[in-house]
Amino acid sequence: MKAVSMPHFSQAHRIAGRALTAVAIAVALAACSAPPASPWAYQPPALTQQPESATGWSAKPGWAFPREAVAAANPLAADAGAQVLRAGGSAVDAAIAVQMVLTLVEPQSSGIGGGAFLLHHDGQRVRAYDGRETAPAAADGQLFMGTDGQPLPFMEAVVGGRSVGTPGAVAMLALAHRQHGKLPWAQLFGPAITLAEQGFAVSPRLHGLLQAETALKADPVAAAYFYRADGQPHPVGHVLKNPALAAVLREIAVQGPRALHEGPVARAIVARVQQHPTTPGRLSLDDLRDYQPKEREALCFDHQALQRLLRVCGFPPPSSGAVAIGQIMGLLARTPQGSAPLSGEPGPHWLHGYMEASRLAFADRALYLADPDFVAAPAGRWDSLLDMRYLDERARLIGPQRAPQAPPGQPGWVVSAHAPMPDQPEYGTSHISIVDRYGNALAMTTTIEAGFGARLMVSTNPSRPGGFLLNNQLTDFSFTPADAQGRPVANRVEPGKRPRSSMSPTLVFDKASGQLLMSTGSPGGALIIHFTAKTLLATLGGGLAPQAAIDLPNFGTLGGPVLLEAGRFPASTVQALQQRGHTVSETPMPSGLQAIQRGLKDGQVVWLGGADPRREGVVAGD
Repeated sequence: MKAVSMPHFSQAHRIAGRALTAVAIAVALAACSAPPASPWAYQPPALTQQPESATGWSAKPGWAFPREAVAAANPLAADAGAQVLRAGGSAVDAAIAVQMVLTLVEPQSSGIGGGAFLLHHDGQRVRAYDGRETAPAAADGQLFMGTDGQPLPFMEAVVGGRSVGTPGAVAMLALAHRQHGKLPWAQLFGPAITLAEQGFAVSPRLHGLLQAETALKADPVAAAYFYRADGQPHPVGHVLKNPALAAVLREIAVQGPRALHEGPVARAIVARVQQHPTTPGRLSLDDLRDYQPKEREALCFDHQALQRLLRVCGFPPPSSGAVAIGQIMGLLARTPQGSAPLSGEPGPHWLHGYMEASRLAFADRALYLADPDFVAAPAGRWDSLLDMRYLDERARLIGPQRAPQAPPGQPGWVVSAHAPMPDQPEYGTSHISIVDRYGNALAMTTTIEAGFGARLMVSTNPSRPGGFLLNNQLTDFSFTPADAQGRPVANRVEPGKRPRSSMSPTLVFDKASGQLLMSTGSPGGALIIHFTAKTLLATLGGGLAPQAAIDLPNFGTLGGPVLLEAGRFPASTVQALQQRGHTVSETPMPSGLQAIQRGLKDGQVVWLGGADPRREGVVAGD
């Protein structure tokens, strides 16, 4: 069953796509030992088919597919993943194709110059693949401290080489592909290479973000690619080609991640970082060469909803997502508000309980969560923060009024030697959810951190326009390494360390049968935790379909004011929250949620898909 909203294809682009992709794959496979390519050839959609506008609200219909589905942040990326599945590829195969296309068409959010967390289920076991960036070996706790002894202003830290961590997304995807791939690695780069060479139409979202951006213009490579000679971004619909990226993707298709971490591409990355004119960084060739992705144990917790016991699995530290979501859901369930399902716009009584639970969760997050290879878990295990007795104790702090303080707890009665991390901005990311015909599923959140990352574009050939952007992921570390008493912050900068993340790729299962029920996640910095929690609470507890859950107004707190999505809540809700002692800020909250959920349509079991109306994403499949 095809989704009615998928792009149409022109015959000319079908023919051109077959020709270009066949050449790309032939070159790649001739130079490596990959198995023979299947007959599949990527067919690019017609250039006249545009993603939805990123400004305002663009209603999404919701989707249903009987066999397999891909939810991604851009229609071109979702379509590439669906074509991979259609050709017999696995969920991981599709994710690789999606990520490479996103590098091209959504460069502000993720790409080969960044990192990712991938949560994978093969029908038996959940695996967590960590492709998070790492701090250079030459980095230290003073990386983001100024000569006056104060933390640098955030954007001063972001722009330039100082903020660039060792990219990990490509190496992580290669690890996952070795274990779960079905199609040849080289073939999965065909869609992105074809689109980079033929060009893609600039979307309203990309145009709008380029128009608002200022720092990117200071990078000559990026300015020449994204902007016209008069300094204005290319207009919506302009066909933008990126031959420099196509050349790099061809090398990675042939050599694997080694093409990015060694040789000419690695030298180009290091040169851009170390030779930045105002804020050079410390990334070295050794850092790139020595990078290793990690396979970790997923962090799972039980959740009772609609008279059944669910198993919710998320990403462990260095992500703070699963711990924070598990705490919020667990604490909320222990309050009077928790008995009311989230099946529509939340009222002030429900929101009060949610916000107080969130404040407690974010207090623990600030104190405890960091790279587990550098920081020990409280009481020796990360799920101590989700222990039933611990949550029972913490829930007693939630009353009818806003508590004056929301202190961190002491799981296992162990006193932490660390200082809480001060508040700091977080940005960026993109999310991908996929289920395939073989019973595999994944949730992958991928990022270069802030919009357009460190505002550095890498190209190995200056005569070719384009390239790829580098991350500013090191700004996810605490700028302040210790507090006034000298107690270290768990998430401080250290050589080789992975910065704490809010990325929350999530898979949900029926506890009794082990059957997969859902894959979801979102971009949005620290608010990822709330966007994902909202979707879980509305689908699992409220019984809503994924699209209806995603469409609900956004809300959250980072420990301070209550944040409500602007224009989505009545004045009475704001006033009622204020009467309970909350400071309320109505603000844009542009989540980019994607979700795929097992459900029923016309009496048949299908995969129900939802994509955020606040961005350009769609769901594609068969």
